[in-house]
Amino acid sequence: MGVAGQLQCGLLFFSLCLMEKPPLPNDDYMSVTPETQLDSLAGEDSQEGIVEPPARDGWDSKLEYFLAQVGFSVGLGNVWRFPYLCHQNGGGAFLLLYVLLMILVGIPLFFLELAAGQSIRQGSIGVWKHISPKLAGIGYSSCVVCFFVALYYNVIIGWSLFYLGNSFQYPLPWNECPKHDNITVKECAASSSTTYFWFRKALNITDSIEQTGEFNPVITCCLLAAWTIVCLGMFKGIKSSAKVMYFSSVFPYVVLLCFLIRGLMLDGAAEGIKYMFYPKLEIWGEVQVWRQAATQVFFALGLGFGSVIAYSSYNPRSNNCHRDALTVSTINFLTSVLATLVVFAVLGFRARVVAMRCVTHNLEKLSEQFSVGPLDRDLLPVINISDPSSDPLEAYRGWFKVHGANVPGNLTDCSLENEMNKGVEGTGLAFIAFTEAMTLFPGSPFWSALFFLMLLNLGLSTMFGTMEGILTPLTDNFKVLKRHKTILTVCSCIIGFLIGMLFTQRCGNYFVMMFDDYSATLPLIIVVVFECFSVSWVYGADRFLDDIEKMLHWRPPVVYKYLWKYVCLLAMLGLLGASLLKMCFKRPTYTAWNREKASEETLDYPDWALGVLAVLIIFATLPVPLGYIHSTLRNRARRNSIGSGLGTDMGGVYTKCSTVECDTPVAALLDEHLERNRIPKDSPSPLAEENLRLLPQREGAEDVENSTSV
Repeated sequence: MGVAGQLQCGLLFFSLCLMEKPPLPNDDYMSVTPETQLDSLAGEDSQEGIVEPPARDGWDSKLEYFLAQVGFSVGLGNVWRFPYLCHQNGGGAFLLLYVLLMILVGIPLFFLELAAGQSIRQGSIGVWKHISPKLAGIGYSSCVVCFFVALYYNVIIGWSLFYLGNSFQYPLPWNECPKHDNITVKECAASSSTTYFWFRKALNITDSIEQTGEFNPVITCCLLAAWTIVCLGMFKGIKSSAKVMYFSSVFPYVVLLCFLIRGLMLDGAAEGIKYMFYPKLEIWGEVQVWRQAATQVFFALGLGFGSVIAYSSYNPRSNNCHRDALTVSTINFLTSVLATLVVFAVLGFRARVVAMRCVTHNLEKLSEQFSVGPLDRDLLPVINISDPSSDPLEAYRGWFKVHGANVPGNLTDCSLENEMNKGVEGTGLAFIAFTEAMTLFPGSPFWSALFFLMLLNLGLSTMFGTMEGILTPLTDNFKVLKRHKTILTVCSCIIGFLIGMLFTQRCGNYFVMMFDDYSATLPLIIVVVFECFSVSWVYGADRFLDDIEKMLHWRPPVVYKYLWKYVCLLAMLGLLGASLLKMCFKRPTYTAWNREKASEETLDYPDWALGVLAVLIIFATLPVPLGYIHSTLRNRARRNSIGSGLGTDMGGVYTKCSTVECDTPVAALLDEHLERNRIPKDSPSPLAEENLRLLPQREGAEDVENSTSV
């Protein structure tokens, strides 16, 4: 081979190296990953050439996949966080704001993850590595955050198991305060029976996060049972977890409907629902409300976890992922509304019962005052509590506003609104307020068992998706782990249980709050920002839509391009900025239980806890910059090796060499490049000609692997 042949060979090689990052695996000349093993593509409009991989699992039916996605996105947050946010932030006005953000931000980002996973047929690590090798760390960050969430989420499932086991008693163990020597326990009498059971019997909690205490043996056993259930459900990947989804994803809806029907028949349910949905449009001017609505949309759909990508990667390429995005998002929203109706119907009933107890107690105190002292009889209210046609609560409140200040005895205003505000968020709703309401139901053990079985199933369906967001990316990118996926699953569950014992200490509930509030929020927002940026700006929104068009055989609306590039990206950056400013200007706090006061109090996290928070956030986001640095250094080393392999000296001047000495390294490097970019060796010659033609346009490219960023 002469000098001309050597130059031609070198030009061919560099043209291949500098060509754009291969499009998603549905382009005509793309050879799909080894895991997918697609034999050929007969043409743009033909699907007969696509052969599903025997080595990669797939859903047995569309119903299994749909239940899995719904089960993951619909979780505990729909039941105990959305109603609280809706109630605290303007009721019906918050619903309108939530729907607006769901349409502009939630659905487009959800569709983006579904389409990326289904097209590339990889977990989160493989997807973002394909989009841009320098952003491969996004997938690793998703795995880390999923692991953090799994650690504390399974503790909540363990709590649900504990309450479920205690529900098969009559009366329920939290129905009344315990007595010692016929004297009611002071701490319980000062709070309530359900509050005392939660903090003292279930958690046996310390007064602060700094008082660690010993392990709670009962909760530790419940945590072990929870991880065992998850391990058994994930034992054979989606083949086993999908079967469990038939029950865990459907059963909560049956329970919610049962509670809704029962709740609407209770006295006070109408007031609760009316109070819930009363619109307060002035809240639209508050930044905090927008931040909370955006955060709820973000977590409700499970964005950034990698679980959505993992589930969709098992789909056939012809699946209509756009319709799935719209359907799952709509079901998620409707489930939140249904749960809100149930929660406030039941809480309205509970609040009315408690308020009526308050009225009765105050009337008794008032009667005692009139019997022992010379008071004006005109001040005595005329209220017939036993008359069903009257409203004693409204009558008492009307009297109290006029005469309450003039009557001795420290009477209180029995407000239905104040009772509705107590304990309606998170664990306070599930394990205090709702359990108290169920003690008032006829057949309370049945309703209690039904409720905590629903929480158990909601938690498990979300937990399966979270674990899939860890296992699928790792097995897709590491062949050793793929060959031993069962061992990986079991070991992951064992490690999760051992680390999760941190949360079964007497102070464990405070660590659950810490992980829930901080370890996931900021890292996930950062992950989604990079996801949106890498697709819309690095890979190219138009190019991504082209790939979807070839996959689905129709083009999604062009509005997605502008939503991804501008609206979603700016919204996520705004959410990230608001979250960071909140942490910087307001010291993080947590709610602790004070045994002496028998009430909750807000405390600042100690300095060491803030250090733990910082480590968690840094550890979760660190893979992103590390992945960028690793890719840059590897590409630089590869360019150096390519230069030396082509026979250049340090000055970049070509040196003389024999035919064999030139042919061998070029051929080897070409084979390496084809294998790395998954291009078949018998690729049609127009590909090389096209790259040679485009070579002058790419001479300024600095990154061989990441030329799509140009």
